[in-house]
Amino acid sequence: MIIRVRVIPDAPRSEVVGRIGSTVRVKVAAPAIDGKANAELTDFLADFFEVKRRNVKILRGQKGKEKTVEVNGRTEEELEEVLETIP
Repeated sequence: MIIRVRVIPDAPRSEVVGRIGSTVRVKVAAPAIDGKANAELTDFLADFFEVKRRNVKILRGQKGKEKTVEVNGRTEEELEEVLETIP
């Protein structure tokens, strides 16, 4: 599944804060320096979707706040169900 993510770095803790249309907004508890925010985002999304870290890949937006992320490791329906829990 491909999702669009808007990352908010330097948060007190990593969490999903909502959706705007099809874009998921995620706060990450890491600074946007030396790829730390990307690594934290990958770890957090793996936990959130209950998949292994290697199944979460940033396809586009390595240096920006808007990212395109691919999540695998579960069926499309299971991943959709997790997305539906986001207000």
